[in-house]
Amino acid sequence: MNSHSNNTNAICVFCGSKTGNSPSFSAEAAKLGGMLAERNIRLVYGGGDIGLMGVVVHAVLDGGGKATGVMPKFLLEYEVGNPNVDEFVAVETMHERKAVMFDRSDAFVVLPGGIGTLDETIEITTWKQLRQHSKPIIVVNIDGCWDSMINLFDSVIDAGFAHHSIKDLITVVDSVDDVFEAIANAPEPKEETITSHF
Repeated sequence: MNSHSNNTNAICVFCGSKTGNSPSFSAEAAKLGGMLAERNIRLVYGGGDIGLMGVVVHAVLDGGGKATGVMPKFLLEYEVGNPNVDEFVAVETMHERKAVMFDRSDAFVVLPGGIGTLDETIEITTWKQLRQHSKPIIVVNIDGCWDSMINLFDSVIDAGFAHHSIKDLITVVDSVDDVFEAIANAPEPKEETITSHF
């Protein structure tokens, strides 16, 4: 068992700038925000005040929690940043946004979202495969929203492009109720996830 839970002061949440079609998405996002505030864990997120991003950050702030929003300047006109967060970081590029979010977080939680959320999830998982970090990555598969991504991992393995241990790089749960236990028990990345390529 790892001690991630004891060292988790900030969690990065990747999620959609829309709320999606299922009411469960917003309900779970709001619940996670409340749980972060209750545990005094800082939210690090994409900085928007719309979609599931808005739901999460409002729940954090309503619960008396702290939040860091990170957004590229060119997006500010589209995704009006939440002015109530106690820390807002305006960056130049999407790459810089992901780097800042990574640096300021101890773990990552993936809620439903679009290709931006998918991009963030795959990139942070790739960095873990390459042993650039060992931070927990928890995918919350609400209503099976991430089934296709999980199946894609299997397809990559079956096609001979990755070691089966890449599936251990992420932990999949069905509800935010299981997020903190999953963080505490997240396995360290195995060496063969990278060495199997050479």
